[in-house]
This record gives sequence, C-alpha cells and structure tokens, in this order.
Amino acid sequence: MPETVRPDGARIHYEVHGDGFPVLLLADGAAGSDSASWEENFYHPVAELAGRFRVVGVDLRHTGRSAAVPFEPFSYEQHAADLVAVLDDAGVAEAHVVAAGSGTAVAWRLAHDAPARVRSVVAERPVGLDASNTLGDFLGTYDEPMRYARAEGIAGVLAAAERDGSFTRNPQAGPYAARLAADAEFRQEIAALRRERYIVSLVRHRDGMWPAGSPYFSVPEQWPAGLGRPLLVLAGDGPLSPEGVAKRLADEVPGARLLDPGHADADRRADTVATIVSFLNEHTPAPAEDR
Repeated sequence: MPETVRPDGARIHYEVHGDGFPVLLLADGAAGSDSASWEENFYHPVAELAGRFRVVGVDLRHTGRSAAVPFEPFSYEQHAADLVAVLDDAGVAEAHVVAAGSGTAVAWRLAHDAPARVRSVVAERPVGLDASNTLGDFLGTYDEPMRYARAEGIAGVLAAAERDGSFTRNPQAGPYAARLAADAEFRQEIAALRRERYIVSLVRHRDGMWPAGSPYFSVPEQWPAGLGRPLLVLAGDGPLSPEGVAKRLADEVPGARLLDPGHADADRRADTVATIVSFLNEHTPAPAEDR
C-alpha cells in the first residue's frame, strides 16, 4: 500500500480502491482517523463507493499504519497539510470528502485550508458542542489513559496496548494504542519516556484534538457559513456528536441537506447509502471537468 513521506519524516499511509471521481475518506476515531475504523460504521464506504468512485482512505499520523517520530501533539493544521500531500501523491486535484465522527473536524480543516481540493462533503455524525454537552465531555475521554499511566506507569501502558491496540475499546492503552501495538520503534520511543512526560504528551494531544474556542474545534465558529461546498449531514445522537450540531451545520451552510439520526437504522440503511451515492453523483463534475 502507498504512503506519503512528509518533510518531518512522518509516513502517511493511504490506500486507493476503484476508479472514477475521487472520494477522500476520513473515518471516526477516538484519537484520530484511520481506515480500519470504517469496519465499525453502519456502512463501509469502500464497499459501497469503490464501484463508482476512486476511493482514497487515509490513516492520520500516529493512527493505523501511519507513523511519525518523534510523536507530536494532535494538530488539525498538520493533518490538513498531510491530506493535501496525500492527494498530491495520488494525483488528485479535487475530491469529495466523506467523513464520520471526529473525521468531520479534520474535513472542516481541510476545506478551510485547501478549499480548492474539496468538491463536496458528506458529514456523518459530526462532532461538536451544543446545549446538550460540554467541552468536559470531550476532554474526559483522556481521563482514563492519564489515570492508568499514573497508576501503572509506562510499562502498564505498553502492556495495555499489547492486549488491545484500540483506544476506543481500551482507553488504558492511550491515544497511541494502535501504533504501540504495531510499531516496535514507536514502543521503544514511548518506553524511554518518564511517566510524567508521557502524561504531558496526553494533555497536549487532548488539547490539540479538543481545543476550546469553537463548537467545531478545528475551524472558527463562523466559518461553516462560508464553506461554499455542497454538504450532506447525517445527524448523530451521542454526547460527542449531538443532533444539535448537525442541525446547526445544516442551517448555517447554504443548501445543505440533513438526515435525522435514524439514518443508520437497519430498515433505513439502504436508503441512506443510496442518498449518499446520489449526493456524490449529483456533485461529481462531468468527464470534461474531471481534473
């Protein structure tokens, strides 16, 4: 599978399936987006879209099969730049973006920093703040990894990642769980840290992923009104992806379409997938426009 090497040495893994107009995938993930997270989604976009589009799935740095040494705090600006590099490497000038959960925050930053690279956006369960939740709900997802590191030390964190390299299922392994489980070099880097230095890295990762100041985290609060791209929003109903955020996006982005939280129900799944495909087809340029 291909990877893009960044100027700082990070290696960004991506994979390409199918042919047609490009679709960039940004999956949900407790500590960032990686392609494997789509396995837990109510539909798998590679299976549903690769027969019609050229689907590009990406693992953000420090997730899945992507690597960066030394590790750094989470940065939306950095991830957007990584994605532009992946699109360049794959020969993609412009793509639809299909994002879910935390991947939607990355999608907003890509559209903010490189608007010419984004044709349209499908935002499933967008994360954000509304009247039903608080910033503490997001920051709290890092409480257990910090507690566990204080109690069990770095050796305990490494053992937790060996048991299960998924931060979502096993928060004790921390946000670098997948890398710790798969990458011996990275394990050595973390093993060499003092406990408090590791905990500081968790704080920096948490505060980079869930910064204060905007309900959308990665872009200014007023920015979505100027997105200027077709948007299909599939509302969430959880504490990190409340329905109110989806409704606000649909209200603020001119021409946006909104599906209510029942879109993922078993009896509506086929219709929802058909709506996504129809939306992408509608906003795909004619062959003469393809870039």
